[in-house]
Amino acid sequence: MRTALLQSSGCPGSVAENLAVLDEAAGRAAAAGAGLLVAPELFLTGYAIGDAVGRLAEPADGDGADAVAEITSRHGLAIAYGYAERDGETVFNSVQLISAEGTRLANYRKTHLFGGFERDHFTPGEQPVVQAELNGLRIGLMICYDVEFPENVRAHALAGTDLLVVPTALMHPFQFVAESLVPVRAFENQMYIAYVNRVGREGEFEFVGLSTLAGPDGIARARAGRVGELVLADVAPAHLAVSREANPYLKDRRPGLYGSLV
Repeated sequence: MRTALLQSSGCPGSVAENLAVLDEAAGRAAAAGAGLLVAPELFLTGYAIGDAVGRLAEPADGDGADAVAEITSRHGLAIAYGYAERDGETVFNSVQLISAEGTRLANYRKTHLFGGFERDHFTPGEQPVVQAELNGLRIGLMICYDVEFPENVRAHALAGTDLLVVPTALMHPFQFVAESLVPVRAFENQMYIAYVNRVGREGEFEFVGLSTLAGPDGIARARAGRVGELVLADVAPAHLAVSREANPYLKDRRPGLYGSLV
């Protein structure tokens, strides 16, 4: 499945303008044969928007989801996008996957919040593994800091995730996460990882770009630079099967030795 990574910060604070950016990118991705487009963390609202988070947050089935569903249906590809999710009085940092037919397939709430800004505005989610089937692949969802916890990604590997989709807001000076950690996570868990970042300065944050799609061999199939761009790469089930046979980490585990981890 050809996968498109939208490296962009859009227009922080304007859902309408960010939907327009997503629509334009979906058109380009579909024209290039993509079956999935992934947008960054909190793409629908913007990241560094302060107390506007609460005002712009909406339910998983709200107007923003309806607008994204219309985009997916019109362009004929699935979209995973970050947004601020409201559930009653509680706000989560979430990612939602919507199919090419406009169906809401999965919704994940970030389980590990990073820094004071996120802890001040969001509640952590409690479900570590959220998956959906898409075009013959098992898609897993995660957000930014979550991927830096090896237990999180290993849980996805044990649950059979083929492609882990990770919208992110990786900032300076942590670019080694995109450059080194993500490809290693893909290798040690024998999966593809689509890690899709914001880019440029927003308020006090400087986002470093470097979005990547890493394969189960630890090699980046696509990597963006430090500017806004759309990059594409293929996720191949046949390559997953060959790689998993050659690198049997999951088969060679000895869970009985790991009790002290919990």
